[in-house]
Amino acid sequence: MNDPTPVSNPVISCKNVWKLFGGNPEKYLAAMQGRPSFEEIRRDGYIAAVRDVSLDIARGEMLVIMGLSGSGKSTLVRCLSRLIDITGGEVKVDGQDIMGLSEKELIDLRRNKMGMVFQSFGLLPHRTVLENVAFPLEMRGQDRHDRRERALEVIKLVGLEGREEYFPRELSGGQQQRVGIARSLAIEPDIWFLDEPFSALDPLIRREMQDEFLRLQGMLGKTIVFITHDFDEALRLADRIAIMKDGAVEQCDTPDKIVLNPATEYVAKFTEEIEKSRVIHARVLTRPINGHAVEGAPVAADATILQLARQLVSDNREILPVAAKDGSLIGGLNRQEALDILLGAK
Repeated sequence: MNDPTPVSNPVISCKNVWKLFGGNPEKYLAAMQGRPSFEEIRRDGYIAAVRDVSLDIARGEMLVIMGLSGSGKSTLVRCLSRLIDITGGEVKVDGQDIMGLSEKELIDLRRNKMGMVFQSFGLLPHRTVLENVAFPLEMRGQDRHDRRERALEVIKLVGLEGREEYFPRELSGGQQQRVGIARSLAIEPDIWFLDEPFSALDPLIRREMQDEFLRLQGMLGKTIVFITHDFDEALRLADRIAIMKDGAVEQCDTPDKIVLNPATEYVAKFTEEIEKSRVIHARVLTRPINGHAVEGAPVAADATILQLARQLVSDNREILPVAAKDGSLIGGLNRQEALDILLGAK
């Protein structure tokens, strides 16, 4: 299943992208009949790391790609940034087909538009925090004074002010991760790729880094592709989640809709342990009122069912009005449907 969500003027658009590993993958793909399964392709001597993926990513969106180890999520992100070449299909960044770029144009695109953070921090051990953060600006040929000013700015942004002259070995894992994030932000990327950046951290620091990341995204509004295998992390961070299996996207949708209406049995397994009431928002259950009068105070469209628990239990109205942030009425919430989710009956 590919992305059903229409996105006008996407920042990143990939159409029918394949990445095959094997003897002559281009010839094999050209001769392919229908849409064979991962196992059928494997029996033919090839590995389908990415299998016919189509996705559009909107400006300012945080798309989380998740799946088990070997599902293809890291390979897909490397295709989107052309760290590896695709076997077939099309990847566009701001309307430009990146497979048609020369090596120099591709380097310029990465240096000026893309930031990347990977699980291994990749810090230079003999350089200070300041020098590590300024490194991509140095590679860009930026003036020493300007790159120092920019590095100090992003070091402050990620909460490491006062540690500019520390070396990586003098920092905790969480602090090292912040240096990696600061370094990728130093070039002021429009697009930010993060491949399991917090997976090596202990749970408390991981939660702290997620909070910090959400704060940064609120301030900077980057277009972000974030890889994780942790569904709770995906639920906290994502505007939309793409769940992958055997190189293909099983479902791409908002967290609410994935939890409420999993498209496949595989997606349902991901969501079965999730407490739906803390994920599903009132807006997702809102239906048109169609001229029927609704009385009393409205509930907030952005509130989760769990946040509305006390009101749902005590309120005796059949339909509760639902209001957007600006106070405008957007529809009605069926109280019994919400209670079923709250009590685990749905």
